[in-house]
Amino acid sequence: MKHLPLFALFLIASILFSACGGGGVTAYNCTDPLGCVAIGAGKGLKIATMLTMSGPNQAYGIDSMRGVQIAIDDIGNVLGHPIELVQEDEQCSEQGGRDAATRLAADPNIIGVIGATCSSSSVGAAKILSNAKFAMISPSSTAPSLTDPALHEAGFFRSIYNDKAQGKAVAEFAYTVLGMRRMVTFHDGTAYPKQLQQAACDSFKQLGGDCILQIDLSSGQNISTVLKNAAALNPDVLYYPVYTKDGAAITKAVSGAGMSNIALISSDGLLSKDFVLQSQPASDGMYLSGPAPVQESQPFIAKYKAKYGEEPNAPYHLQAYDAANMLFYAMQQSAVVVGDKLYIQRQKLRDALYGMHGIKGLSGTLTCSAVGDCAAPNIEIFQVTNNLFNPIYP
Repeated sequence: MKHLPLFALFLIASILFSACGGGGVTAYNCTDPLGCVAIGAGKGLKIATMLTMSGPNQAYGIDSMRGVQIAIDDIGNVLGHPIELVQEDEQCSEQGGRDAATRLAADPNIIGVIGATCSSSSVGAAKILSNAKFAMISPSSTAPSLTDPALHEAGFFRSIYNDKAQGKAVAEFAYTVLGMRRMVTFHDGTAYPKQLQQAACDSFKQLGGDCILQIDLSSGQNISTVLKNAAALNPDVLYYPVYTKDGAAITKAVSGAGMSNIALISSDGLLSKDFVLQSQPASDGMYLSGPAPVQESQPFIAKYKAKYGEEPNAPYHLQAYDAANMLFYAMQQSAVVVGDKLYIQRQKLRDALYGMHGIKGLSGTLTCSAVGDCAAPNIEIFQVTNNLFNPIYP
């Protein structure tokens, strides 16, 4: 087995055994509360991805998929078994997440799922996959509700930060660094934008600022009209943590709405080359929050370029790589070998994830909380300059 760079994979002898008696191998009696997945000799360990692979936000899912595929290349096999990958497109929507999760849940041989990309998809999928006794690890679903103790599904984990931290980082940057005091926000009514702008507003108010207007685009309001109405309130910062289509429309409409000397801020939902191409030159100079660059990722980036012929064009490849390795790690920790068969114990797999502490990943150190938050809040503020995202704070 290949050893993964920067990610410790430990084999615990006490959970790996061969049971032989008399003339052959005894049957294994699975006592795990969630059951076991049995894998025969030479068979693959089946895992799945549930990512955004089509539509205007596909860059994020494709980027994550590539991270997963590089992780599979690096490990080669787990306990002598190759990795078999099943792919589903969750279409960055709550219904798409439910549909994709329902298809995956119908296959009892799937051990775990990497996904979803969008928080709304994870909201739709988490209960279905958790009830199916799967583990689900998202590289990019940041909505606070997903790990809220009152709402968390036991099978859900993420290798990305919680938007409570991202909203706080945005508010502190706007208030303390830029000196802004009057904020207008946009969201589209779905989990990620709505919850993130609320987290930013809450923190901005705590600092002494005023969140003067929170605009919900889900009602079909005309963006230009709404911006002109907002301009009458004299905001000094516009925060819109939305996705590519709405983000490009808002950015291009600001100049015609009578807003001058206003700071434009968004977040990782727009941290892709697709957004810059659709919004330039209006996006030049705006700010975005997102995962902080990690110096240790350079060998990974070289692999990425060699495999796909380009540098990453979205921010979640490292989190997806780490999510896959978290799953591989938990598979090893939960494995039982009986003769030529391998069994993965589903509850023990989840327990292994919850028990992760101080594991070095490519995106940072991973320690899973009791509600599935596994990533430290490594958040950077970027500024668009010459169509590139340049890290500027902290």
